Amino acid sequence: MSGTRYCAVWEFQVEAEAVGEFERIYGPTGLWAQLFRRSTALLGTELLRDCERSGRYMTIDRWSSPDGLREFKQAYAAAYAALDTQCERLTEAEKFIGNFEETG
Repeated sequence: MSGTRYCAVWEFQVEAEAVGEFERIYGPTGLWAQLFRRSTALLGTELLRDCERSGRYMTIDRWSSPDGLREFKQAYAAAYAALDTQCERLTEAEKFIGNFEETG
């Protein structure tokens, strides 16, 4: 599996009054992307807003390999946990959808 590019996908339901702040923090230039960019394994971050369900978002974080993400999480565990705690107030619900391999 090493060398396989893959994506970590999350779903969020965002509090109505927090949409603007959520988009700034979770967007491709936001605090999460800035943290992820500390790793050379990050390929990019996307934030998708549902067109039919208000407040529903998906994030897609692309990594060069499963090992790259695992190493990032080990090296930056404290910073990841601190930012996660800071962002809890922005969402009603958060769900890890899964890790997906790119097929092409």
